[in-house]
Amino acid sequence: MAVVACRSHNPNRSTSLSSRENKFKNTGRGIPPALPHSQKEHHMKYTLGAIALALAAPAAFAQSSVTIYGVIDLDGQYLSGHSKQVLVSSGGQSGSRIGFKGSEDRGSGYFADFVLEGGLNVDTGGSGQGGSLFGRQAFGALRTPFGTASAGRQYSSIYYQTGDFSEFANTSTGATTAVIGGFAGGYEPIRGSANNATTSTPTGAEVNGSPARVNNSFRYTTPVFEGLKASFLYGAGEVTGDTNGTRLLDYSVRYTNYGLDAMLSYVADKAGNGTAVANSKTNVGITTVAASYTFGAFKIQGGFLDLNDKRPADLDGKGYWLGGDFKQGQNVFRLQWVQNKPEHTTVGKTNAYGAGYEFDFSKRTNLYTSFTRFQNSGTGLGRIGGAVPAGLTIAGDTSVNEFVLGVRHSF
Repeated sequence: MAVVACRSHNPNRSTSLSSRENKFKNTGRGIPPALPHSQKEHHMKYTLGAIALALAAPAAFAQSSVTIYGVIDLDGQYLSGHSKQVLVSSGGQSGSRIGFKGSEDRGSGYFADFVLEGGLNVDTGGSGQGGSLFGRQAFGALRTPFGTASAGRQYSSIYYQTGDFSEFANTSTGATTAVIGGFAGGYEPIRGSANNATTSTPTGAEVNGSPARVNNSFRYTTPVFEGLKASFLYGAGEVTGDTNGTRLLDYSVRYTNYGLDAMLSYVADKAGNGTAVANSKTNVGITTVAASYTFGAFKIQGGFLDLNDKRPADLDGKGYWLGGDFKQGQNVFRLQWVQNKPEHTTVGKTNAYGAGYEFDFSKRTNLYTSFTRFQNSGTGLGRIGGAVPAGLTIAGDTSVNEFVLGVRHSF
């Protein structure tokens, strides 16, 4: 930007040197002497510097930053059921990912933020979440003193509750909360399902993680008051003529203070699924409560998930988990129990009993291992943390032992 100062020409105004000379002669002061060249140059530099400073002043309030981050998590699994299986997989403790996040400080407590995060299958080099480029998260947000508004593909309250309050998170190994699901004819509230042809949610195919992750969503989160905050999320189904029948609503509150962290949520998920048959639609209400308490080197945590299938089929389900850990230097010892309990069906319960150990080489790198017993009953092929490999179980022989050894590095 250039700034130019000029004087307009007035033909009626006298600018003759002689008149100026006479004026100064009559006052006895004479004509002011011209500035030396060095002083002229200094004066011009000072003026230009002041102009540049004035122009740059608004930018001083817009401090921005962009961060590249990620997790590389690889593990080996040994599974023993009716038959045996050895796997190399990605994301045993935390989902492997690469992400970009940025923030711009607009001043007065206002910030513009964004997150773009894609899942990685490091064992194969492919993308996670069904091959989506940024399948984990992709949203923009405006943080203000009055709360935060965000829109895009975002985590629901279920993701935070089953991840933040679980010793084995909601990944695919160990006594993980991902064991919970298979309700309402195949609905997977935590890990998503490949059966998206009949149980897809309004916010994207379950293979992408719905309803733990919600496409086309808007969220408002209140400011934190004495450790308490609330959040509301709306996921637009984007189905013309069926706005109310194809959508997701997520209400949650969370309290964090004095070593206690607790969260309560309710998710209402509806979808027509392109059919007029009531039992082929999605219409569920999911109530979840989770909490943890930390005292010294110990932490205990757990939760409860209740899925109400509102279709005539009424295939409800419940999930429970309880665990704890003890930290001593670079060592972390974990225990957790998880139960999956489908109702009004011949598919039986799953009880997962897991013990784990973690050694932290540094703040970014750790070794982890776990042993889990998945005790399955009823019909079907049973459940483990992820998909059951073909042939691992058969009818009448569905329980599985799992041993995991892995390394996680974050950057």
